[in-house]
Amino acid sequence: MLSSRTILRAYARSPLSASSPIYQPIRCIGTLQSNSHIYIHPSPSNPSTHILSLLPTSPPTSRLAIGTTTTLPPTPSSLAENPSFLSILSSVLAQHATQDPDVRSQAAVLASSSGAFLPGQKRAKTSREEGGAGGASGQGGAGGAGRGGWVHVADGRKAVDFGRIAEPEDIFGSVEVGAGGGFVREEGGMEGNFQWSGTYRVVTREGILGLSDFLRGKLIERLKEEEAKERRS
Repeated sequence: MLSSRTILRAYARSPLSASSPIYQPIRCIGTLQSNSHIYIHPSPSNPSTHILSLLPTSPPTSRLAIGTTTTLPPTPSSLAENPSFLSILSSVLAQHATQDPDVRSQAAVLASSSGAFLPGQKRAKTSREEGGAGGASGQGGAGGAGRGGWVHVADGRKAVDFGRIAEPEDIFGSVEVGAGGGFVREEGGMEGNFQWSGTYRVVTREGILGLSDFLRGKLIERLKEEEAKERRS
Protein backbone atom coordinates (compact mmCIF):
# COMPACT_ATOMS: atom_id res chain seq x y z
CA MET A 1 0.00 0.00 0.00
CA LEU A 2 1.26 3.45 -0.86
CA SER A 3 1.32 6.28 1.66
CA SER A 4 -0.75 9.44 1.61
CA ARG A 5 2.36 11.08 0.18
CA THR A 6 2.13 8.91 -2.90
CA ILE A 7 2.50 10.88 -6.09
CA LEU A 8 -0.39 9.80 -8.27
CA ARG A 9 -0.08 9.44 -12.00
CA ALA A 10 -0.20 12.86 -13.59
CA TYR A 11 -1.99 13.44 -16.86
CA ALA A 12 -1.22 15.92 -19.61
CA ARG A 13 -3.43 16.91 -22.56
CA SER A 14 -2.24 15.39 -25.83
CA PRO A 15 -0.48 17.97 -28.02
CA LEU A 16 -2.16 16.47 -31.09
CA SER A 17 -5.25 18.60 -30.65
CA ALA A 18 -6.06 21.48 -28.38
CA SER A 19 -9.62 20.22 -28.03
CA SER A 20 -8.75 16.53 -27.85
CA PRO A 21 -9.85 14.75 -24.63
CA ILE A 22 -6.95 12.32 -24.97
CA TYR A 23 -4.61 12.27 -21.94
CA GLN A 24 -1.27 10.52 -21.59
CA PRO A 25 -0.05 9.08 -18.26
CA ILE A 26 3.27 10.17 -16.78
CA ARG A 27 4.87 7.55 -14.55
CA CYS A 28 5.73 8.74 -11.03
CA ILE A 29 6.80 7.14 -7.76
CA GLY A 30 5.44 6.87 -4.22
CA THR A 31 6.62 5.84 -0.76
CA LEU A 32 5.74 2.98 1.55
CA GLN A 33 2.96 3.64 4.03
CA SER A 34 4.94 1.92 6.79
CA ASN A 35 8.14 3.84 6.03
CA SER A 36 7.80 7.11 4.15
CA HIS A 37 11.58 7.28 3.66
CA ILE A 38 11.49 4.33 1.25
CA TYR A 39 10.58 5.06 -2.37
CA ILE A 40 8.75 2.66 -4.66
CA HIS A 41 9.99 2.46 -8.24
CA PRO A 42 8.50 0.39 -11.07
CA SER A 43 10.81 -2.31 -12.39
CA PRO A 44 11.76 -1.64 -16.02
CA SER A 45 12.05 -5.36 -16.72
CA ASN A 46 9.05 -6.75 -14.83
CA PRO A 47 5.78 -4.82 -14.38
CA SER A 48 4.77 -7.03 -11.45
CA THR A 49 7.93 -6.16 -9.49
CA HIS A 50 8.74 -3.01 -7.52
CA ILE A 51 12.18 -1.65 -6.66
CA LEU A 52 12.57 -0.18 -3.17
CA SER A 53 15.16 2.53 -2.54
CA LEU A 54 16.06 5.27 -0.07
CA LEU A 55 16.73 7.53 -3.05
CA PRO A 56 13.96 9.18 -5.12
CA THR A 57 15.92 9.12 -8.38
CA SER A 58 14.04 7.28 -11.12
CA PRO A 59 15.07 5.02 -12.67
CA PRO A 60 16.97 3.93 -9.57
CA THR A 61 20.53 2.63 -9.55
CA SER A 62 20.03 -1.11 -9.02
CA ARG A 63 23.24 -1.52 -6.99
CA LEU A 64 21.98 1.00 -4.44
CA ALA A 65 18.41 -0.27 -4.12
CA ILE A 66 17.24 -1.94 -0.91
CA GLY A 67 15.80 -4.78 -2.94
CA THR A 68 12.83 -5.81 -5.07
CA THR A 69 9.37 -6.97 -4.03
CA THR A 70 6.44 -8.56 -5.80
CA THR A 71 3.91 -7.29 -3.26
CA LEU A 72 3.12 -4.02 -1.50
CA PRO A 73 3.63 -3.71 1.36
CA PRO A 74 6.71 -5.96 1.13
CA THR A 75 6.82 -9.13 3.21
CA PRO A 76 9.70 -11.37 4.33
CA SER A 77 8.86 -13.77 1.51
CA SER A 78 8.27 -11.17 -1.22
CA LEU A 79 11.40 -9.04 -0.74
CA ALA A 80 14.61 -10.04 -2.48
CA GLU A 81 17.34 -8.25 -0.50
CA ASN A 82 20.15 -6.57 -2.40
CA PRO A 83 23.57 -7.79 -1.12
CA SER A 84 25.27 -4.64 -2.44
CA PHE A 85 22.96 -2.44 -0.39
CA LEU A 86 23.59 -4.51 2.74
CA SER A 87 27.34 -4.16 2.20
CA ILE A 88 26.98 -0.38 2.02
CA LEU A 89 24.76 -0.40 5.11
CA SER A 90 27.36 -2.39 7.04
CA SER A 91 30.10 0.03 5.97
CA VAL A 92 28.06 3.05 7.08
CA LEU A 93 27.32 1.48 10.46
CA ALA A 94 30.98 0.60 10.95
CA GLN A 95 31.87 4.24 10.41
CA HIS A 96 29.02 6.00 12.21
CA ALA A 97 27.23 3.68 14.67
CA THR A 98 29.27 4.90 17.65
CA GLN A 99 28.12 8.47 16.95
CA ASP A 100 24.44 7.52 17.15
CA PRO A 101 22.76 8.92 20.30
CA ASP A 102 20.93 5.64 21.02
CA VAL A 103 24.10 3.57 20.77
CA ARG A 104 26.04 6.01 22.96
CA SER A 105 23.26 5.84 25.54
CA GLN A 106 23.46 2.05 25.61
CA ALA A 107 27.23 2.24 26.05
CA ALA A 108 26.77 4.56 29.04
CA VAL A 109 24.30 2.12 30.61
CA LEU A 110 26.76 -0.72 30.12
CA ALA A 111 29.53 1.27 31.80
CA SER A 112 27.28 2.24 34.72
CA SER A 113 26.60 -1.44 35.41
CA SER A 114 30.23 -1.85 36.55
CA GLY A 115 31.40 -3.27 33.26
CA ALA A 116 29.04 -6.23 33.36
CA PHE A 117 28.26 -7.75 29.99
CA LEU A 118 24.81 -7.46 28.54
CA PRO A 119 23.05 -10.88 28.55
CA GLY A 120 23.92 -13.04 25.60
CA GLN A 121 26.78 -10.85 24.42
CA LYS A 122 30.30 -12.13 23.92
CA ARG A 123 33.48 -10.20 24.51
CA ALA A 124 36.45 -10.53 22.20
CA LYS A 125 39.60 -11.88 23.84
CA THR A 126 42.49 -9.53 24.29
CA SER A 127 46.08 -10.58 23.74
CA ARG A 128 46.57 -10.52 27.51
CA GLU A 129 43.70 -12.95 28.04
CA GLU A 130 45.08 -15.29 25.42
CA GLY A 131 48.38 -15.22 27.25
CA GLY A 132 46.72 -16.20 30.53
CA ALA A 133 47.68 -12.99 32.33
CA GLY A 134 44.43 -11.13 32.07
CA GLY A 135 43.68 -10.61 35.76
CA ALA A 136 41.12 -7.91 36.47
CA SER A 137 41.71 -6.37 33.08
CA GLY A 138 40.96 -9.65 31.34
CA GLN A 139 37.68 -9.87 33.20
CA GLY A 140 36.60 -6.42 32.03
CA GLY A 141 35.38 -5.63 35.54
CA ALA A 142 34.90 -2.28 37.20
CA GLY A 143 38.16 -0.46 37.72
CA GLY A 144 40.03 -2.74 35.32
CA ALA A 145 41.54 -1.80 32.02
CA GLY A 146 39.61 -4.54 30.23
CA ARG A 147 36.65 -4.22 27.95
CA GLY A 148 33.11 -3.78 29.09
CA GLY A 149 31.38 -5.78 26.40
CA TRP A 150 29.33 -5.36 23.25
CA VAL A 151 26.34 -3.15 22.53
CA HIS A 152 23.95 -4.17 19.81
CA VAL A 153 23.00 -1.76 17.03
CA ALA A 154 19.41 -2.77 16.34
CA ASP A 155 16.55 -1.95 14.02
CA GLY A 156 13.94 0.20 15.75
CA ARG A 157 10.89 -1.33 14.05
CA LYS A 158 10.09 -3.39 17.17
CA ALA A 159 10.19 -1.97 20.68
CA VAL A 160 12.41 -3.93 23.08
CA ASP A 161 11.79 -3.93 26.83
CA PHE A 162 14.52 -2.50 29.02
CA GLY A 163 17.21 -5.06 29.73
CA ARG A 164 16.11 -7.31 26.88
CA ILE A 165 17.93 -8.00 23.63
CA ALA A 166 16.45 -7.49 20.18
CA GLU A 167 15.65 -10.49 18.00
CA PRO A 168 18.57 -11.69 15.82
CA GLU A 169 16.69 -10.63 12.68
CA ASP A 170 16.54 -7.08 14.08
CA ILE A 171 20.23 -6.75 15.00
CA PHE A 172 22.44 -5.00 12.45
CA GLY A 173 25.58 -5.75 14.41
CA SER A 174 27.49 -4.83 17.57
CA VAL A 175 30.08 -2.34 18.75
CA GLU A 176 32.64 -2.94 21.46
CA VAL A 177 32.62 -0.84 24.62
CA GLY A 178 35.47 -0.40 27.09
CA ALA A 179 35.03 -0.75 30.85
CA GLY A 180 34.98 3.03 31.17
CA GLY A 181 32.13 3.45 28.70
CA GLY A 182 34.20 4.54 25.72
CA PHE A 183 34.28 2.63 22.47
CA VAL A 184 37.21 0.31 21.80
CA ARG A 185 39.36 0.92 18.74
CA GLU A 186 41.76 -1.73 17.48
CA GLU A 187 44.97 -0.52 15.86
CA GLY A 188 44.17 0.55 12.31
CA GLY A 189 40.45 -0.03 12.86
CA MET A 190 37.40 2.12 13.41
CA GLU A 191 36.00 3.18 16.75
CA GLY A 192 33.79 0.46 18.19
CA ASN A 193 35.13 -2.39 16.03
CA PHE A 194 31.68 -2.84 14.51
CA GLN A 195 30.80 -6.44 13.71
CA TRP A 196 28.00 -7.17 11.23
CA SER A 197 25.59 -9.73 12.69
CA GLY A 198 24.84 -11.75 9.57
CA THR A 199 21.33 -12.41 10.92
CA TYR A 200 19.67 -9.11 10.04
CA ARG A 201 16.58 -9.16 7.82
CA VAL A 202 15.49 -6.01 5.97
CA VAL A 203 11.82 -6.97 6.29
CA THR A 204 10.11 -8.83 9.13
CA ARG A 205 6.51 -9.02 10.27
CA GLU A 206 7.23 -5.90 12.34
CA GLY A 207 8.24 -3.67 9.43
CA ILE A 208 11.06 -2.65 7.13
CA LEU A 209 14.47 -1.04 7.78
CA GLY A 210 13.91 1.03 10.94
CA LEU A 211 17.10 3.05 11.21
CA SER A 212 17.43 5.97 13.62
CA ASP A 213 17.20 9.43 12.08
CA PHE A 214 20.94 9.89 12.52
CA LEU A 215 22.00 6.62 10.90
CA ARG A 216 19.43 6.88 8.12
CA GLY A 217 20.82 10.32 7.29
CA LYS A 218 24.37 8.96 7.11
CA LEU A 219 23.23 6.06 4.93
CA ILE A 220 21.41 8.35 2.51
CA GLU A 221 24.50 10.57 2.30
CA ARG A 222 26.60 7.55 1.31
CA LEU A 223 24.01 6.35 -1.21
CA LYS A 224 23.93 9.78 -2.85
CA GLU A 225 27.72 9.75 -3.09
CA GLU A 226 27.66 6.30 -4.68
CA GLU A 227 24.89 7.37 -7.06
CA ALA A 228 26.93 10.37 -8.20
CA LYS A 229 29.91 8.08 -8.87
CA GLU A 230 27.72 5.72 -10.92
CA ARG A 231 26.40 8.55 -13.07
CA ARG A 232 29.89 9.95 -13.69
CA SER A 233 31.26 6.59 -14.82
